[in-house]
Amino acid sequence: MTAAESAEVVYGSTMPRLWTRPLVQGPPGPCGCGCALTPDTSYGFEVEEFARDTLLRPLDPWQRWAAIHGGELLANGWPRFRTILLLISRQNGKTELLVILTLYWLFIEVRKLVLGTSTNLVYAVESWEKAVELAEACDALAEDIPPNGVRRTNGENVLRTTDKARYRIAASNRKGGRSLTIHRLVLDELREHHDFTAWNAAVPATNAVPDAQIWAISNQGDDRSVVLDSLRTAALAFIESGEGDERLGLLEWSAPDGSRPTDVPALQQANPNLGYRLTLSSLLGDARRAEAAGGEELAGFKTESMCMRVPMLDPAIDAENWAECLDPGDMRAARGRVALCFDVSIDGRHATLAAAAVLPDGRVRVEVVAAWDDMRGMHREMRGWVRRVVPRRFGWFPSGPAAAYAADLDDNEQADWPPQRVEVAGIRAEVPAVCMGFAELVDAGQIAQSGDPLLDAQVPATEKLRQGDAWRFTRRGAGHCDATYAAAGAVHLARTLPPPPARPLVVAARPRGE
Repeated sequence: MTAAESAEVVYGSTMPRLWTRPLVQGPPGPCGCGCALTPDTSYGFEVEEFARDTLLRPLDPWQRWAAIHGGELLANGWPRFRTILLLISRQNGKTELLVILTLYWLFIEVRKLVLGTSTNLVYAVESWEKAVELAEACDALAEDIPPNGVRRTNGENVLRTTDKARYRIAASNRKGGRSLTIHRLVLDELREHHDFTAWNAAVPATNAVPDAQIWAISNQGDDRSVVLDSLRTAALAFIESGEGDERLGLLEWSAPDGSRPTDVPALQQANPNLGYRLTLSSLLGDARRAEAAGGEELAGFKTESMCMRVPMLDPAIDAENWAECLDPGDMRAARGRVALCFDVSIDGRHATLAAAAVLPDGRVRVEVVAAWDDMRGMHREMRGWVRRVVPRRFGWFPSGPAAAYAADLDDNEQADWPPQRVEVAGIRAEVPAVCMGFAELVDAGQIAQSGDPLLDAQVPATEKLRQGDAWRFTRRGAGHCDATYAAAGAVHLARTLPPPPARPLVVAARPRGE
């Protein structure tokens, strides 16, 4: 789209691309989207009036739609959705919507405890401060705040009303929400929940409240976003089949899978505030830069500005380049030049022994020798594999989780370890060089791999942990990367082996007289 074309205002989509339909049936109501929701069947209409008439902050069109559909009521007056997953690109006003909802719950519905959480407590504080600012600036609300109603002491932020309703905040961790009874729960940045620790701390605190409601908000995530993925998968299953949890709702403004960053209709679907608070020209500028840069910048644009799921945000090894290294074979041509490397996952539940050898054509072949999810079995078998292969060099990473097995791995003058002619070499200070070197060899097509399922699963899913201008493979994530570490370590050890001794030149003396 040219500058002239983008001069015409382009608006985002008020309705989400994916959403859970209302249970309420009937003629179209005042929502405007064709649904049958009315002020009798959704508290969202009251939220709209509260924002417009009391706070003097009218909802944007998509915010109004989300409040109406997220506020659907059952016949008994309870929220239809006990849990709402709201997915939308950044900078579209999702935090503003939740602040307005929080004040509505606090001052209009008089919910006894509203808890707001975020993986970064600073963000939760910002939302809390914004709510306090709006409440104190509004005469109708300020008169319902007692003299000691705003508390900012000892890291505790609480807003109280004269009706004894409270708005508190907490970090999303194993303590956030415990020992509380929560009536309304806001989980911000759900994509950063890489396990269920924070979820299990806060969500059960709503169980004693029959009409409690949870709003989980975020843009899309990656393979580590296990809580988001779990909720979204369950919500989509209900949307598609009508079976499952009808009280789990999905409201998702996102670009369709496979969309290009410069696809304007896709940007409209992921950015409902386009044309209101966002401009198409700025989004397209960011999109073109991301598309040209590729890699981490492109992945970031897709998750942040298109609300598209990506496998990872900062891949250490290009998946396509790894696939292009496929060359089934073995190491017979490099017998006597094999190196082994052993590594263990961060949770201590998986281990891999990998082999590598430099081939006559200069490439390095890498294979998995053995892998274990039974660490007792690993104790019994690992040394046997080393004796069977008889590598020139055996290595491991003393600064990683394998350090727990240092007594078994190191060359400490044990009677039966290491095997004869096997050099034990711990990989210590050069870990970033090992990781970056492996990635560079993959990119250059200098790795040969046989399509091992374990390597194919772990290598493309491994992310970077940046350290200044260098990086190593991150061990903190949703999956294991011990096979990636073992493969990279084996390749490094194989490439740094001393050259084989030159064969002696035999010169036969010619018999005298010839």
